Amino acid sequence: MSNRLDGKKAIVTGGSRGIGAAIAKRLAADGADVVITYAGNEAAASQTVAAIAATGRKGAAIQANAADAKATAAAIAQAVETLGGLDILIHNAGVADFAPIANDTQDNFDRTFAINVEGVFAGTKAAVPLINDGGRILIIGSINAHSMPVQGGAVYGATKAAVAGLARGWARDLGPRGILVNVIQPGPIDTDLNPADGPFAAVLTPHVALGRYGKVEEVAALAAFLASNEASYITGAAIDVDGGFTI
Repeated sequence: MSNRLDGKKAIVTGGSRGIGAAIAKRLAADGADVVITYAGNEAAASQTVAAIAATGRKGAAIQANAADAKATAAAIAQAVETLGGLDILIHNAGVADFAPIANDTQDNFDRTFAINVEGVFAGTKAAVPLINDGGRILIIGSINAHSMPVQGGAVYGATKAAVAGLARGWARDLGPRGILVNVIQPGPIDTDLNPADGPFAAVLTPHVALGRYGKVEEVAALAAFLASNEASYITGAAIDVDGGFTI
């Protein structure tokens, strides 16, 4: 695509498929070396690494349980060692199990917060001593942080609101080092878990101003911009990528 990330070192958590894989590939296309983490789909992770390598950049995959804070921190340290440095950290690993409060469980609450919030905290905490001044930290949030169009999304939405709050605080904490912290909040995006031709899409698509689901590449394009020097005065922001779903 360009060379605006030439020589940068990036980590993308949950990078084996979907939005995470698209971001990893786009960062590599723009010149970055990229290490991804993945939960269990080794085949998909290998495909992403192969796509990174096809751009001529260095790629690698590390298996890590995103629900385990110690494993997440260890994976960050291993990735930085593999890369030989760190400039860009993108938190993409996450889960979304919707259930109305009458049917929800404590286990679902604990697991969703462990992955979507505690994993982000642990990964950032591990990365801060290692990331270069002027670096970038991005969190893939959700429009459900501020908008909930269907039943059952309370816990998921709460986790995405939580990470948006973390990003605002971290932007203050890390601003003196020139490290920018932002959140990307996708709306309806065509992925394996929520395909544009699936039953859920029939409910959501009529409310999208553009009349269609978004593409993972469109989320990746924003991530690449925010990771670049072109976004040098943007920090603490939460940016919706939703085709006008929430307007």
